[in-house]
Amino acid sequence: MPLHLEIVTAERLVLSDDVDQVNAPTKDGRVGILPRHMPLLTVLTEGELSIIKGGQRTEFAVYGGFMEVLPDRVTILADACDRSDEIDLERAEEARKRAEERIAQRKSDQEMALAEADLRRALLQIKMAKARRGIQA
Repeated sequence: MPLHLEIVTAERLVLSDDVDQVNAPTKDGRVGILPRHMPLLTVLTEGELSIIKGGQRTEFAVYGGFMEVLPDRVTILADACDRSDEIDLERAEEARKRAEERIAQRKSDQEMALAEADLRRALLQIKMAKARRGIQA
């Protein structure tokens, strides 16, 4: 009995598929979800989300949101989500540099918070893109 997984952002449906397992970063730590899991509603944190289907692992970078777990279904409403194979390492490196430059300028608290969030996103993308390519981070 597989789990039906849907990953949704405000911009798109990232994934709708039957999977064997979901591993997600939550505010209480990483959780692994298998079929017939007890119902759960939790807050997602920024980090690596992975799914296993037929022995194949697929990874995503998730940037916060919510996850609802039912015995046969998992719904993820993500603030943003990228498949690891969609992440462009060079673009992520450029985004990291831009965010670091904005942080160095030390503008308003709001600008600083946005720049720090952009930096965390870029660093996660870099980590995942390097891992996919087999490059040491």
